[in-house]
Amino acid sequence: MESESAMPEAVVTALLELTREIASLRQTIGELRQENATLREQLEQAQRAAARQAAPFRRRKERKKDQDDKKPPGRKAGHKGVTRPTPEQVDQEHDVPLERCPDCGGEITDVTPIVQYIEEIPPVRPVVHRVTTYQACCRHCGPVRSTHPLQTTRRPGVSLGPRAAAIAVALNKQLGLTMRKTCRVLRQVCGLKLSPGGLSQLADRLADRLEPAYRELIGTIRGSPAVNADETSWWVGGPGWWLWVFTTPNTTVYRVDSTRASTVVIETLGDDYAGVLGSDCLASYDPIDCRKHKCISHHLQAIKKARAMPRQETMDYLDAWRAVFKAVIVLHKLAVADAVDAADLAAGRAHLESTVDALLARPLTQLGDIRVRNRLAKRRAHLLTCLYDLHADPTNNAAERSLRPAVIARKVSCGNKTDRGRRTWEILASLGATMHQRGVEFIDYLAGAMAIAPAS
Repeated sequence: MESESAMPEAVVTALLELTREIASLRQTIGELRQENATLREQLEQAQRAAARQAAPFRRRKERKKDQDDKKPPGRKAGHKGVTRPTPEQVDQEHDVPLERCPDCGGEITDVTPIVQYIEEIPPVRPVVHRVTTYQACCRHCGPVRSTHPLQTTRRPGVSLGPRAAAIAVALNKQLGLTMRKTCRVLRQVCGLKLSPGGLSQLADRLADRLEPAYRELIGTIRGSPAVNADETSWWVGGPGWWLWVFTTPNTTVYRVDSTRASTVVIETLGDDYAGVLGSDCLASYDPIDCRKHKCISHHLQAIKKARAMPRQETMDYLDAWRAVFKAVIVLHKLAVADAVDAADLAAGRAHLESTVDALLARPLTQLGDIRVRNRLAKRRAHLLTCLYDLHADPTNNAAERSLRPAVIARKVSCGNKTDRGRRTWEILASLGATMHQRGVEFIDYLAGAMAIAPAS
């Protein structure tokens, strides 16, 4: 047998290369096993959280702040105190004299008055109106009938007046009470008897009257310089439906549809929308032909996930992207507040544009860096739109906040049972959210729409 020293040099070199390759493969296998164990643990945590009843309302452990980092409850120390304002009108006055000590009956001195205002709701009893109308026949118009401003329907019998009906609908569609709870509140607080079925029919009739107003909201959205959109799952007699929201600072439109496709976006905004569409990175927002801005918060979340990936040793690249997006938010805020002039804004934009291009062109080896680079390169045209059109928000928080009341209502009632209820909900919920944005009392608005005759 030949000795090792007599072995050809090529064989020795090949053996050394195989040895190094085996060592590298063993290291890779170890890392993959560790990554597999981490992913299995995350999967088990997700499965346990899904099975736990309170899971949707709990904050994940990794997202909890340390006790030392938590802010103390309440406002900051030294803030101005807040008290109830003194009522402008006093309906009743009560004077409670103090002539002797209430404990021992002895004489008292230095009697000083103390004034207190107490706002109380007296027991409420409905005011019942008996309205008699007449019908006749006009030789020119045919059958005619007289009407009264308190009427919400022409049918005989017992019905709710405009304001009572408006309160019922607002409790259900704007404030999110279920129909049964709404009927219970009306009965216990106001003495009004109403069944859930009657409330459902009442809301349907009101939605029919307000459908032109709902179409006006869609027209307002289409004419806005910027709109934010988002979507979440919904229920209409079963799963597979989606709740869409399109919102501006003064208008909100809800759409409940059976599809999550781009057709909903195009139907709502139109084929020629001239503003900026702010959204997350869902592909359904891409086909519409308009300027777009992708939510920076979602990019930051993707960067945070990339930082936690296995074998992510250095964070320089991810930190650079995080600094870019933080700078975009700060520059947009300063520009909206007129704290920077046009020249400084243009210079800031140019610097950020060059920084973005440099980061996208940088050679990378780490998987987390590559994923973030690929994500942002795909949306390169929509990364800095908010700095060119200040009407666009850097984040999609406005749309997500608009979804929260609807999500709470979904948790309570699951959604809608019928397609008719779906249409009623999207009309009345859209008008309720819009009136709140515009500072209009929704109950007053609905009362005016409920009456079949104008108030005298």
